[in-house]
Amino acid sequence: QVQLVEFGGGLVQPGGSLRLSCAVSGSIFSIAAANWYRQAPGKQRQFVAGISSGGNVNYVDSVKGRFTVSKDNAKNLVFLQMNSLKPEDTAVYYCYAAIVASSGAVPRAYWGQGTQVTVSS
Repeated sequence: QVQLVEFGGGLVQPGGSLRLSCAVSGSIFSIAAANWYRQAPGKQRQFVAGISSGGNVNYVDSVKGRFTVSKDNAKNLVFLQMNSLKPEDTAVYYCYAAIVASSGAVPRAYWGQGTQVTVSS
């Protein structure tokens, strides 16, 4: 059983920073890809940032230059460093990972439970 747990959310003032972490546990051979999504009240879930197994990253335009996605393969951790936060970044942030359970296995998708990020003065 694979579990993803996000932590690091909270309340921050505009212009501030937060670092979200996603801990992946369970039967894991490798993390094929990991993404961060967010969902604001009344809106659809939105892709924010992603990182491939090879370390290639991509971001939604609205966070480019402010957010950085990274991972620690040895510890099965995925991070989202968020700087220069704006009120419009307020949302529940979700971690997604495509997990390979054993060598040669097809990746399976898993989601975390989400962590609230509120940007407000």
